[in-house]
Amino acid sequence: MNAVAPAHEAGNLEAPATPTFAEALKVWAKIGLLSFGGPAGQIALMHKELVEERRWIGEQRFLHALNYCMLLPGPEAQQLAIYIGWLLHRTVGGLVAGILFVVPGALVMLILSSLYVLYGDVPLVEALFLGVKAAVLAIVIQAVIRIGRRALKNQAMVAIALAAFIAIYALNVPFPLIILLAGLTGWLGDRMVPGLFSGSAHGKDIADTKGAVDLMFERGELTHVKPTRWHAPRTVAIWLPIWLGPVLAIWWFTGSASVWTEIGRFFSLMAVVTFGGAYAVLAYVAQAAVQSFGWLAPGEMVDGLGLAETTPGPLILVLQFVGFIAAFRHAGPLDPLLAGSLGALLTLWVTFTPCFFWIFLGAPYIEALRGNRALSAALGAITAAVVGVILNLALWFALHVVFREVHAVGLGMNLPVLSSIDWRAALLSLAAMIAILKLKIGMLPTLAGSALAGVLLLAAGG
Repeated sequence: MNAVAPAHEAGNLEAPATPTFAEALKVWAKIGLLSFGGPAGQIALMHKELVEERRWIGEQRFLHALNYCMLLPGPEAQQLAIYIGWLLHRTVGGLVAGILFVVPGALVMLILSSLYVLYGDVPLVEALFLGVKAAVLAIVIQAVIRIGRRALKNQAMVAIALAAFIAIYALNVPFPLIILLAGLTGWLGDRMVPGLFSGSAHGKDIADTKGAVDLMFERGELTHVKPTRWHAPRTVAIWLPIWLGPVLAIWWFTGSASVWTEIGRFFSLMAVVTFGGAYAVLAYVAQAAVQSFGWLAPGEMVDGLGLAETTPGPLILVLQFVGFIAAFRHAGPLDPLLAGSLGALLTLWVTFTPCFFWIFLGAPYIEALRGNRALSAALGAITAAVVGVILNLALWFALHVVFREVHAVGLGMNLPVLSSIDWRAALLSLAAMIAILKLKIGMLPTLAGSALAGVLLLAAGG
């Protein structure tokens, strides 16, 4: 039975009661069904539900958990849900929170992927996707602006973002190396100029509030968050086989050259290097899926992101689309839709299982590091670098949406063939950017309006 503690310094409100597992289950299901709008929208939804309305977790502890999740590869919003679920109800709470965050969107994405391969070459559907691509370009540009405003608080942060953009666009530097160098820059820079890379960029100027989790800490109830000697070895021994066991089994039974082994191996690698979320890694995934494996045509990656934007759940669900298309087109003796569904399931497994591993492995140690300035400084620099990486993605999308032809120069830069401009895509992209950036129209209405505009252009003979 949960005793109600005295009112705290945040005001005269009664202290929040500890949520039961059944209560948490309902809330995680609600968040999973309503988590539209990419990571920013999903994090805002969790903040509203868990910090503001239900007061299950305090402001600073929420931000501390978010900071750790932003340092990890993979979808930070889902990892934040796992982290808070773990705080509240141990491992089973983290499992439920993380699974419910993904399942609704994954089911919708499977249906949309099936419709795409069956009807994607119908002129009406092509016109719809022309509008969707334009809206996706506007959404990515909005993400650059939104994250940039939050992360680029001074000239040092701007310099890191520009350096990251040049490194990835002009020099083809790998994502993990950019993240490592940015984190090291923040850590060393904070030693030389304290406060330069930490503080306001990550909410440390926001007043703290106490939630149910914080009161449980004060009462000594959350013993599972304290790291023990055997915590790390035990977690590795359990979760690495869960994650990689199916991949090794598929390799054993189908061989190293099968599409199933390629999907398992490639997306397992992506699960380790996808720092910065879906936007930051899509350019690399698109290049590998189109050029290295031959799974997708050049414009189809943007189609996949457009589908992911319309579903609840993390945007990294676009990888499920890639896995579905790859297996559908290399089905062998299987029915193509069945093969595509199995490819989507395998992609989901190797993409999201590591998220549980990262949280269950590192969260106890991160809880012990609350208030560590060096960690905050490293995070600030990494977030600035992610802005530069997402800017690269925005440019990549713009080239492939607005122009029919691009050519590679240097180490990996792509330049457009100006004579190949698609005036319809350019017009729709401009309209979508005005709708989102100037008129402040929401993501889903903009996607729907852009799709309808693409159909109207087709009907008009454009």
